[in-house]
Amino acid sequence: MDIQAYFDPDTSTVTYLVSDPETKQAAIIDPVLDFEPNSGKLSSASADRVLEDAAAAGLTIQWVLDTHAHADHMSAADYIRKQTGALYGIGAHIVDVQRQFKPMFNADDLIPDGHVFDRLFQEGDTFPIGHLEARVIHTPGHTPACLTYLIGDAAFVGDTLFMPDYGTARADFPGGDAATLYRSIRKILSLPPETRIFVGHDYLPDGRDTYEWETCVADERACNIHVHDGVTEEDFVSMRTKRDQTLSAPRLILPSLQVNIRAGALPPEEDDGRIYLKLPVTAA
Repeated sequence: MDIQAYFDPDTSTVTYLVSDPETKQAAIIDPVLDFEPNSGKLSSASADRVLEDAAAAGLTIQWVLDTHAHADHMSAADYIRKQTGALYGIGAHIVDVQRQFKPMFNADDLIPDGHVFDRLFQEGDTFPIGHLEARVIHTPGHTPACLTYLIGDAAFVGDTLFMPDYGTARADFPGGDAATLYRSIRKILSLPPETRIFVGHDYLPDGRDTYEWETCVADERACNIHVHDGVTEEDFVSMRTKRDQTLSAPRLILPSLQVNIRAGALPPEEDDGRIYLKLPVTAA
Protein backbone atom coordinates (compact mmCIF):
# COMPACT_ATOMS: atom_id res chain seq x y z
CA MET A 1 0.00 0.00 0.00
CA ASP A 2 0.93 3.63 -0.30
CA ILE A 3 0.93 5.84 2.80
CA GLN A 4 1.22 9.62 2.66
CA ALA A 5 1.39 11.68 5.85
CA TYR A 6 0.32 15.29 6.39
CA PHE A 7 1.50 17.13 9.48
CA ASP A 8 -0.61 20.01 10.81
CA PRO A 9 1.71 22.31 12.79
CA ASP A 10 -1.13 24.15 14.52
CA THR A 11 -2.37 21.03 16.32
CA SER A 12 0.65 18.73 15.86
CA THR A 13 -1.73 16.24 14.22
CA VAL A 14 -0.76 13.74 11.53
CA THR A 15 -3.36 12.85 8.88
CA TYR A 16 -2.78 9.79 6.70
CA LEU A 17 -3.82 9.02 3.14
CA VAL A 18 -3.69 5.24 2.71
CA SER A 19 -4.29 3.75 -0.71
CA ASP A 20 -4.28 0.50 -2.64
CA PRO A 21 -2.10 1.15 -5.73
CA GLU A 22 -3.85 -1.59 -7.69
CA THR A 23 -7.46 -0.43 -7.31
CA LYS A 24 -6.75 3.26 -6.48
CA GLN A 25 -9.16 3.02 -3.54
CA ALA A 26 -8.10 5.01 -0.48
CA ALA A 27 -8.85 5.95 3.11
CA ILE A 28 -8.10 9.19 4.93
CA ILE A 29 -7.35 8.79 8.65
CA ASP A 30 -7.73 11.60 11.23
CA PRO A 31 -8.27 14.60 8.92
CA VAL A 32 -8.14 18.13 10.37
CA LEU A 33 -10.67 20.92 9.93
CA ASP A 34 -8.78 24.15 10.55
CA PHE A 35 -10.21 26.48 13.21
CA GLU A 36 -8.91 29.79 14.50
CA PRO A 37 -10.52 30.28 17.92
CA ASN A 38 -9.74 33.98 18.34
CA SER A 39 -11.72 34.88 15.22
CA GLY A 40 -14.01 31.86 14.99
CA LYS A 41 -12.88 31.25 11.40
CA LEU A 42 -13.13 27.78 9.87
CA SER A 43 -11.09 26.58 6.91
CA SER A 44 -10.87 23.34 4.97
CA ALA A 45 -7.35 24.07 3.70
CA SER A 46 -5.70 21.08 5.41
CA ALA A 47 -8.35 18.65 4.20
CA ASP A 48 -8.33 20.15 0.71
CA ARG A 49 -4.60 19.53 0.44
CA VAL A 50 -5.16 15.82 1.06
CA LEU A 51 -8.07 15.72 -1.38
CA GLU A 52 -6.04 17.51 -4.06
CA ASP A 53 -3.20 15.01 -3.74
CA ALA A 54 -5.67 12.12 -3.86
CA ALA A 55 -7.27 13.51 -7.01
CA ALA A 56 -3.87 14.08 -8.65
CA ALA A 57 -3.01 10.43 -7.98
CA GLY A 58 -6.35 9.26 -9.39
CA LEU A 59 -7.53 7.93 -6.03
CA THR A 60 -11.12 7.34 -4.96
CA ILE A 61 -11.73 8.04 -1.28
CA GLN A 62 -13.62 4.98 -0.06
CA TRP A 63 -13.35 5.67 3.68
CA VAL A 64 -12.72 8.58 6.02
CA LEU A 65 -11.75 7.30 9.47
CA ASP A 66 -11.21 8.79 12.89
CA THR A 67 -9.27 6.92 15.54
CA HIS A 68 -11.40 8.62 18.23
CA ALA A 69 -13.30 11.82 19.03
CA HIS A 70 -10.39 14.23 19.11
CA ALA A 71 -10.07 16.87 21.81
CA ASP A 72 -7.35 18.91 20.09
CA HIS A 73 -8.78 19.52 16.62
CA MET A 74 -12.04 19.48 14.77
CA SER A 75 -12.43 16.50 12.48
CA ALA A 76 -12.73 17.19 8.75
CA ALA A 77 -14.34 13.78 8.23
CA ASP A 78 -17.82 15.14 7.58
CA TYR A 79 -16.41 17.67 5.10
CA ILE A 80 -14.53 14.90 3.28
CA ARG A 81 -17.59 12.64 3.35
CA LYS A 82 -19.65 15.37 1.67
CA GLN A 83 -16.94 16.10 -0.89
CA THR A 84 -16.27 12.50 -1.87
CA GLY A 85 -19.16 10.25 -0.82
CA ALA A 86 -16.78 8.28 1.41
CA LEU A 87 -18.11 6.31 4.36
CA TYR A 88 -17.23 7.73 7.78
CA GLY A 89 -16.07 5.13 10.31
CA ILE A 90 -15.28 5.44 14.01
CA GLY A 91 -15.35 3.21 17.10
CA ALA A 92 -18.73 2.01 18.34
CA HIS A 93 -18.01 3.40 21.80
CA ILE A 94 -18.39 6.89 20.36
CA VAL A 95 -21.92 6.63 21.76
CA ASP A 96 -20.40 6.66 25.27
CA VAL A 97 -18.51 9.84 24.37
CA GLN A 98 -21.67 11.41 22.94
CA ARG A 99 -23.59 10.61 26.12
CA GLN A 100 -20.76 12.02 28.24
CA PHE A 101 -20.52 15.36 26.47
CA LYS A 102 -24.08 16.02 25.28
CA PRO A 103 -25.09 17.54 28.66
CA MET A 104 -21.93 19.65 28.85
CA PHE A 105 -22.92 21.51 25.68
CA ASN A 106 -26.70 21.23 26.19
CA ALA A 107 -26.73 19.68 22.71
CA ASP A 108 -30.45 19.06 22.36
CA ASP A 109 -30.07 18.29 18.65
CA LEU A 110 -27.78 15.34 19.32
CA ILE A 111 -29.17 11.81 19.59
CA PRO A 112 -26.35 9.85 21.27
CA ASP A 113 -26.70 6.62 19.32
CA GLY A 114 -23.94 7.06 16.73
CA HIS A 115 -26.33 7.23 13.79
CA VAL A 116 -24.59 10.34 12.39
CA PHE A 117 -21.63 8.11 11.50
CA ASP A 118 -21.77 5.58 8.65
CA ARG A 119 -19.97 2.70 10.33
CA LEU A 120 -19.42 1.99 14.02
CA PHE A 121 -16.51 -0.41 14.41
CA GLN A 122 -16.15 -3.11 17.04
CA GLU A 123 -13.06 -5.08 18.08
CA GLY A 124 -12.07 -7.49 15.31
CA ASP A 125 -14.16 -5.92 12.56
CA THR A 126 -12.62 -5.87 9.10
CA PHE A 127 -13.34 -3.73 6.08
CA PRO A 128 -11.80 -3.33 2.60
CA ILE A 129 -9.79 -0.49 1.15
CA GLY A 130 -9.71 -1.72 -2.40
CA HIS A 131 -7.91 -5.06 -2.14
CA LEU A 132 -6.39 -4.14 1.21
CA GLU A 133 -7.98 -5.45 4.39
CA ALA A 134 -8.18 -3.22 7.44
CA ARG A 135 -8.69 -4.77 10.87
CA VAL A 136 -10.02 -2.90 13.88
CA ILE A 137 -8.37 -3.16 17.30
CA HIS A 138 -10.23 -1.50 20.17
CA THR A 139 -7.59 0.37 22.18
CA PRO A 140 -9.39 2.43 24.85
CA GLY A 141 -7.80 4.28 27.75
CA HIS A 142 -7.18 7.71 26.24
CA THR A 143 -10.92 7.72 25.45
CA PRO A 144 -13.47 4.88 25.53
CA ALA A 145 -13.81 4.89 21.74
CA CYS A 146 -10.16 4.79 20.67
CA LEU A 147 -9.31 2.42 17.83
CA THR A 148 -6.19 1.22 16.08
CA TYR A 149 -6.56 0.47 12.37
CA LEU A 150 -4.27 -2.37 11.29
CA ILE A 151 -3.82 -2.28 7.51
CA GLY A 152 -1.29 -4.79 6.23
CA ASP A 153 1.86 -4.30 8.32
CA ALA A 154 0.86 -0.78 9.40
CA ALA A 155 -0.94 0.15 12.61
CA PHE A 156 -2.52 3.60 12.82
CA VAL A 157 -2.75 4.11 16.57
CA GLY A 158 -4.18 7.63 16.92
CA ASP A 159 -3.28 9.17 20.28
CA THR A 160 -2.79 5.91 22.18
CA LEU A 161 0.95 5.70 21.60
CA PHE A 162 3.51 8.26 20.45
CA MET A 163 7.10 8.11 19.23
CA PRO A 164 9.36 6.24 21.67
CA ASP A 165 11.01 9.44 22.93
CA TYR A 166 7.65 11.09 23.71
CA GLY A 167 5.73 8.23 25.30
CA THR A 168 1.99 7.74 25.54
CA ALA A 169 -1.38 9.48 25.56
CA ARG A 170 -2.92 11.16 28.58
CA ALA A 171 -5.68 9.21 30.33
CA ASP A 172 -7.46 11.90 32.35
CA PHE A 173 -10.25 12.84 29.92
CA PRO A 174 -13.78 11.71 30.88
CA GLY A 175 -13.95 7.98 30.23
CA GLY A 176 -10.17 7.66 30.15
CA ASP A 177 -8.28 5.26 32.40
CA ALA A 178 -4.55 4.68 32.79
CA ALA A 179 -4.78 0.96 33.53
CA THR A 180 -7.01 0.44 30.49
CA LEU A 181 -4.56 2.46 28.39
CA TYR A 182 -1.66 0.26 29.52
CA ARG A 183 -3.52 -2.89 28.47
CA SER A 184 -4.42 -1.37 25.12
CA ILE A 185 -0.80 -0.45 24.49
CA ARG A 186 0.35 -3.96 25.36
CA LYS A 187 -2.20 -5.24 22.84
CA ILE A 188 -0.61 -3.08 20.16
CA LEU A 189 2.89 -4.11 21.22
CA SER A 190 1.94 -7.79 20.96
CA LEU A 191 1.78 -7.37 17.17
CA PRO A 192 4.80 -8.69 15.21
CA PRO A 193 7.93 -6.64 15.99
CA GLU A 194 8.28 -5.43 12.41
CA THR A 195 4.78 -3.92 12.41
CA ARG A 196 5.00 -0.26 11.49
CA ILE A 197 3.31 2.17 13.88
CA PHE A 198 1.96 5.49 12.64
CA VAL A 199 1.17 7.88 15.47
CA GLY A 200 -1.47 10.60 15.58
CA HIS A 201 0.72 13.43 16.93
CA ASP A 202 4.30 14.46 17.44
CA TYR A 203 5.37 17.22 19.82
CA LEU A 204 9.18 17.49 19.44
CA PRO A 205 10.55 16.26 22.76
CA ASP A 206 13.83 17.67 24.01
CA GLY A 207 16.75 16.45 21.95
CA ARG A 208 14.92 16.19 18.61
CA ASP A 209 14.43 18.97 16.09
CA THR A 210 12.43 17.22 13.35
CA TYR A 211 8.89 15.91 13.51
CA GLU A 212 8.47 12.14 13.19
CA TRP A 213 5.43 9.88 13.04
CA GLU A 214 6.57 6.40 11.99
CA THR A 215 8.13 3.86 14.34
CA CYS A 216 7.66 0.11 14.85
CA VAL A 217 6.62 -2.35 17.52
CA ALA A 218 10.20 -3.48 18.20
CA ASP A 219 11.42 0.08 18.79
CA GLU A 220 8.44 0.94 21.01
CA ARG A 221 9.01 -2.16 23.12
CA ALA A 222 12.71 -1.42 23.46
CA CYS A 223 12.70 2.37 23.85
CA ASN A 224 9.33 3.94 24.66
CA ILE A 225 10.02 6.12 27.69
CA HIS A 226 6.66 5.32 29.29
CA VAL A 227 5.90 1.73 28.38
CA HIS A 228 8.97 -0.15 27.19
CA ASP A 229 9.27 -3.82 28.08
CA GLY A 230 9.79 -4.12 31.82
CA VAL A 231 7.37 -1.33 32.76
CA THR A 232 4.59 -2.89 34.81
CA GLU A 233 0.97 -1.80 34.82
CA GLU A 234 1.44 -0.44 38.34
CA ASP A 235 4.51 1.56 37.24
CA PHE A 236 2.66 2.95 34.26
CA VAL A 237 -0.50 3.93 36.13
CA SER A 238 1.55 5.73 38.79
CA MET A 239 3.59 7.62 36.19
CA ARG A 240 0.60 8.43 33.96
CA THR A 241 -1.56 9.65 36.84
CA LYS A 242 1.14 11.97 38.18
CA ARG A 243 1.97 13.30 34.72
CA ASP A 244 -1.66 13.92 33.78
CA GLN A 245 -2.15 16.06 36.88
CA THR A 246 0.38 18.52 35.44
CA LEU A 247 -1.29 18.85 32.01
CA SER A 248 -3.64 21.64 31.01
CA ALA A 249 -6.67 21.14 28.79
CA PRO A 250 -5.98 21.18 25.04
CA ARG A 251 -6.44 24.63 23.50
CA LEU A 252 -9.28 23.51 21.20
CA ILE A 253 -10.97 20.95 23.46
CA LEU A 254 -14.32 22.77 23.80
CA PRO A 255 -14.92 23.60 20.13
CA SER A 256 -13.49 20.27 19.00
CA LEU A 257 -15.63 18.02 21.16
CA GLN A 258 -18.94 19.68 20.38
CA VAL A 259 -18.20 19.27 16.65
CA ASN A 260 -16.66 15.81 16.79
CA ILE A 261 -19.50 14.20 18.77
CA ARG A 262 -21.69 15.40 15.89
CA ALA A 263 -19.53 13.45 13.41
CA GLY A 264 -17.58 16.53 12.39
CA ALA A 265 -20.69 18.59 11.70
CA LEU A 266 -21.27 22.02 13.20
CA PRO A 267 -24.15 22.65 15.60
CA PRO A 268 -27.42 23.64 13.92
CA GLU A 269 -28.12 27.22 12.95
CA GLU A 270 -29.88 29.35 15.53
CA ASP A 271 -32.83 31.63 14.82
CA ASP A 272 -30.57 34.41 13.54
CA GLY A 273 -29.18 32.11 10.85
CA ARG A 274 -25.76 31.86 12.48
CA ILE A 275 -23.89 28.90 13.97
CA TYR A 276 -22.45 29.15 17.46
CA LEU A 277 -19.98 27.04 19.41
CA LYS A 278 -20.64 27.08 23.13
CA LEU A 279 -18.18 27.88 25.88
CA PRO A 280 -19.40 26.33 29.14
CA VAL A 281 -18.26 28.40 32.10
CA THR A 282 -17.10 26.85 35.36
CA ALA A 283 -17.10 29.27 38.28
CA ALA A 284 -14.10 29.05 40.58
